[in-house]
Amino acid sequence: MPNYLITGAARGIGRGLTRHLLSQGHRIFLLDSSAPELTSTTTHLLSLGFNTPRNFKTSLTDLSSRPSIGSAISSATEYFEGRVDVLINNAFPTPHTWSDNASMDSTDVDIMTEWDHNLAVGLTAPFILSRLCIPLLTSPPSQPGCIIHISSTRAHQSEANHEAYSAIKAGLIGLTQSMSVSLGSKYKIRVNAISPGWIHVDDECGAGDEEGRRWEDGLTERDHEWHSVGRVGKVEDIGKAVEFLVTSEFVTGTEIVVDGGVSRKMVYPE
Repeated sequence: MPNYLITGAARGIGRGLTRHLLSQGHRIFLLDSSAPELTSTTTHLLSLGFNTPRNFKTSLTDLSSRPSIGSAISSATEYFEGRVDVLINNAFPTPHTWSDNASMDSTDVDIMTEWDHNLAVGLTAPFILSRLCIPLLTSPPSQPGCIIHISSTRAHQSEANHEAYSAIKAGLIGLTQSMSVSLGSKYKIRVNAISPGWIHVDDECGAGDEEGRRWEDGLTERDHEWHSVGRVGKVEDIGKAVEFLVTSEFVTGTEIVVDGGVSRKMVYPE
């Protein structure tokens, strides 16, 4: 079964994706910058019967720090004995909007520091991780592995005060296209992107564990009806897209939108 390295794996889509892949028998190396969330996720996975280090291992990693990224890759190399089959670049700082209700013209909030940090974690880190994983993805005897960037429908649609998030997610799609050509022609490594829409993950965190949250908590019928498929997204929907891309040997350089059809709807003012 493939070995997966997943960033931002201790909460949200990353955590749900980790659980989904572990249930399929894969081994996972989890990177995240939050020690409390990594602890909660470890407890959560152990309660489900998964074992560390046999099934998974965690790494507290600051993806804005290049030395920290290098150290994590060294640890992953040791854990997987030199072979990674799938790199999933999922991490992005939260919240996705500017902090403190700021906007582009704010003068009392240092949004440039936020911009630099978001860019480092959301776009530069995937580039660095992809470079460092080339030897692991091409290690014999298996065929070359693949890279999946988690973008967003916000690469194509925007709300106010999402400049960094939208720009970086769009950048991941451009990076996907370019890397698929560069790494494909030289190493036969496939590179694709998944762009989620509304994937409800309020239960995928330490606070959710403590409060016993369920996936459906906080959702209304109107939320579900807004989607052409009749419901809000689940992490399992992303898991299935990942499985498709990992096993589809003739697919590279593409973006898969997983949003229940919302981005195809024409919306007029009411």
